[in-house]
Amino acid sequence: MSLKFTVGDLTIHRIIEQETTFLPALEMLPGLTPELLAENRAWMQKAGALDDKDVLILCFQSYVVKTPHHTILIDSCIGNDKPRPQRPKWNMKTDDTYMRGLAAAGFSVDDIDYVMCTHLHVDHVGWNTRLENGRWVPTFPKARYVFDRTEFDYWTETHAKTPVPPFADSVLPVVESRQAEIVRSDFAIGDHTRILPTPGHTPGHAAFTFGRGRDDAVFSGDLMHSPLQTLYPELSMKFDVDQAQAAKTRRSFLERYCDAETLCCTAHFPSPSVGRIRRAGSGFTCEAI
Repeated sequence: MSLKFTVGDLTIHRIIEQETTFLPALEMLPGLTPELLAENRAWMQKAGALDDKDVLILCFQSYVVKTPHHTILIDSCIGNDKPRPQRPKWNMKTDDTYMRGLAAAGFSVDDIDYVMCTHLHVDHVGWNTRLENGRWVPTFPKARYVFDRTEFDYWTETHAKTPVPPFADSVLPVVESRQAEIVRSDFAIGDHTRILPTPGHTPGHAAFTFGRGRDDAVFSGDLMHSPLQTLYPELSMKFDVDQAQAAKTRRSFLERYCDAETLCCTAHFPSPSVGRIRRAGSGFTCEAI
């Protein structure tokens, strides 16, 4: 299983926290029919994306991208010590899998210059912070944390009405420590890192593109969760805030990158999670590297 990729002048490392069953396919993708699932069951199982009970298998991971100038971590996964009662596999977790993965890739928490979050859902912000003497403090002490302005404002308003625990324990402490950069879509880091707005899953969801003068790699976040959604871009998932917009954004993204050499680094596709987008009939595939 490949955990390291090179493209252009970038080196990309996968830091896997969990790769496990998540939800039944028919529950997670409301537009999926039993007939369509049956048609696609064999290749999905072969790809490690579906188990024998028709439950989707997802990878929960971060990427660390080394550019000539910076070390950038994308999406900080699930985290430890956090109360997540709706998700037993995440609730008050205390394992060292993530930190061992970071060390195995050759990084310490002090090496990270930027943490960039595609959006602010629970499994993309968890290691933003860690518990220290009963307080949540930034895990990466020297990093600037990049949050999209639309996304941050949406969760600020939501949290004001009804508390959102991941926002409280994994985002606000970063703001309080003055390590947050709340940015718009014209934000860039040097000549290598840019934001690509991809709304739908959440209002301010963003993909990130890397490469000097071209998109050598793109990090798609929760634009798509399963390879089934590349083949059928209209299949949105139940947690998308705007399922119609998510479907439109997904097709536009796949059209943009199909038949290009850009590495598409997905958040949740099963290992190896990284591939190139190719056209397949009226849909697409993400052909593994």
